[in-house]
Amino acid sequence: MLAERVRKIAPSATLAIDAKAKQLKKEGKDIVIFGAGEPDFNTPENIKKAALKSIDDNITRYTPVGGMPELKKAAAEKFKRYNNINYDISEILISCGGKHSLFNIMMAVLDKGDEAILPVPYWVSYEEMIKLAEAKIVLCGTDEKFKLTSKIVGEKITDKTKMLILNTPNNPTGAVVDPDEMKKIAELAVDNNFYVVSDEVYEFFIYGNERHLSIASLNDKIKNLTISVNSVSKTYAMTGWRIGYCGASNEIIKAMENLQSHSTSNPSNIAQMAALEALNGPQDSVKEMVRAFDERRKFMHKRLNEIDGISCIEPEGAFYVFPDIRETGMKSLEFTSRLLDEALVAVVPGIAFGSDNNVRLSYATSMHEIEKGLDKIEKWLKQTTVKIH
Repeated sequence: MLAERVRKIAPSATLAIDAKAKQLKKEGKDIVIFGAGEPDFNTPENIKKAALKSIDDNITRYTPVGGMPELKKAAAEKFKRYNNINYDISEILISCGGKHSLFNIMMAVLDKGDEAILPVPYWVSYEEMIKLAEAKIVLCGTDEKFKLTSKIVGEKITDKTKMLILNTPNNPTGAVVDPDEMKKIAELAVDNNFYVVSDEVYEFFIYGNERHLSIASLNDKIKNLTISVNSVSKTYAMTGWRIGYCGASNEIIKAMENLQSHSTSNPSNIAQMAALEALNGPQDSVKEMVRAFDERRKFMHKRLNEIDGISCIEPEGAFYVFPDIRETGMKSLEFTSRLLDEALVAVVPGIAFGSDNNVRLSYATSMHEIEKGLDKIEKWLKQTTVKIH
């Protein structure tokens, strides 16, 4: 019989939809995939060459569990240069992707009976990781633009609050926490002595007048309570390389490293060498991606709002839109399932993110595919037997 902790875990809806869609595509179906969140760009050439050189140089053996010192140094320098946070290399951990970093955090910090505040909508894996740590999930709303506010957070704090998940820019909504609210949330964390897990993997994907602000950069008090999580996956189109990194107090990093030593040990050293080049090398590829995503973001937002039955808030960051489908008369699972079967368009049901009135579409795909997919959605909705209110 399987362990109870595993029986409680739901599979990732984003990966499940993506897998089904790719299988249909493999079967020759003309399918448009707006599913899993990974850039449609290739890993930059300088990064790939660094990996190949590491193989030629026989850098193929174990590294320290928490990552190569050179990569930890590069991560610390990046935190200082871009995020205005000063971390010593002893306060840095390299893991097998940002998801692995987050898993390590939950296991190292949460105990049974602890409460973790989770803003809705949320990335699918937060919920399952908190469950595995046997802590209590305290769902927390956001405003009409999906933005997290200090007032909403404050209403959820109890004497058992151990952690707040802060994901900005947000997956799945693209919402960015306002700087004033960020400062007030930091004050709440300091006053009530709870950790903030700041997931900043989409930090470079911010558009218009918005700017990224790392909560740990505000002052030393909140820095000591913050665990800053990042990865090279989205920023450098390196999703398959599986390198994440985080910064936190030495005590937390040491605990996470001990845990990692008995689970995965060190991340792939070849991937670490590639990540080293990503952090230290030219950043032109990032700017190129952001420009392309911004164009697609504007088009997708405008086009979705032209489709009867759908309304969409303009995302400020990441590379997703999270349209409201209530006027179609369908909830997200029915909408998603029928859309895939009847129109050959794959989107992710909002229920996976805690919001059954929405679906998530990624615009990390070509403009041609975006145009074709949205045309298919509009045609399908016009033909469907479900009454549009």
